[in-house]
Amino acid sequence: MKALFPYAAISHGCTVRVSVNFHQEHSDARAGRWFWAYHIRIENDGERTIQLISRRWEIIDGRGMIQIVEGEGVVGDQPVIEPGDSFDYVSGCPLSTPSGTMEGSYRMIDDTGKQFFIAIPKFALIASPVSVQ
Repeated sequence: MKALFPYAAISHGCTVRVSVNFHQEHSDARAGRWFWAYHIRIENDGERTIQLISRRWEIIDGRGMIQIVEGEGVVGDQPVIEPGDSFDYVSGCPLSTPSGTMEGSYRMIDDTGKQFFIAIPKFALIASPVSVQ
């Protein structure tokens, strides 16, 4: 699993796994635009049904500029995850530098109404060489 998802964080009975890929075809170094797609898998290792309510990302570019992104759900969904199940989604991140990092948290609620946060592991955004002509 580590090869497919090299980044992982475990908190509150959940494992969040991340893989990331640089997308050269959506990037333009001359225009100062680099783009990555990331795949997230949220695994419910606990004994209660949980629901993802919101997300909070901290995105840091190669100059150290921090962008906070918060919102309801992920990719238009607030998934319910049964014990032993997982939820996968893919999203993307543009930056104005060829490197950076992302990390964050999800606000969850369980089937008793208890709210809690689970960690999204810090992962690197590193561009593959893009030819400038």
